[in-house]
Amino acid sequence: MVDLKLIQPGHLWYVVGLIATDGNLSKDKRHINITAKDEHYLTTVRDALGLKVKIIKKTRGGSKEKNYAFLQFSDVKFYNYLLQIGLTERKSLTIGALRVPLEYFPDFFRGVIDGDGSILTWRHPTNGGEQWSVKVVSGSSRFTEWLQVKCAECLGVSGKIHTYPRKNRRNELYVLKFGKIAAKLILGQCYYKDCLALERKLQSAKLCLQSRVGWEKYKTMISPGAVTGSQGRLKIC
Repeated sequence: MVDLKLIQPGHLWYVVGLIATDGNLSKDKRHINITAKDEHYLTTVRDALGLKVKIIKKTRGGSKEKNYAFLQFSDVKFYNYLLQIGLTERKSLTIGALRVPLEYFPDFFRGVIDGDGSILTWRHPTNGGEQWSVKVVSGSSRFTEWLQVKCAECLGVSGKIHTYPRKNRRNELYVLKFGKIAAKLILGQCYYKDCLALERKLQSAKLCLQSRVGWEKYKTMISPGAVTGSQGRLKIC
């Protein structure tokens, strides 16, 4: 069982963000499920929650091969706690605003990015400049709009919501996208030293923070490098 008193708050809210995007609450009112490609990463998440359950392999998306790691645990108290802060069954369509403490929103949003987000970089086709973006995908317009508001409030960044139709589905797909500067500001606050994170996205965040290519005109907003703050966070000064 999950003991909320023993979990580091940053780890707890990271996992809440992960469950909100890449996990689900079972209909039986007691099981919580998280799926990931990386078994080692999911083991780290399990250990952060203080759990001893076994991680198994499963199929996903119509594939016959068991390529995904699956963490499932039964905890009625934690299940009800997640309901109280706003998580829902069938959350991909029904999730909305969540009760996330402002001071831990960066940890929560890191969990969201690691779950259903992406950190992308490419070269501009015209000027060859280095580009970066952070995107979060959701099937819930309410959740996407809430994230947009909270990112502005807690992280000081503005993102745009793009809507896309989905083939053979009535519900649309919502993508919250942050451009070059916003991406750097987000990653500097959400990914910090020794944080619980998906390794490949942590490395992408570090590359963005360390990159100086094409940032000259933004030097009033961004320092020459990412540094470690008093709380161990990588931040933009």
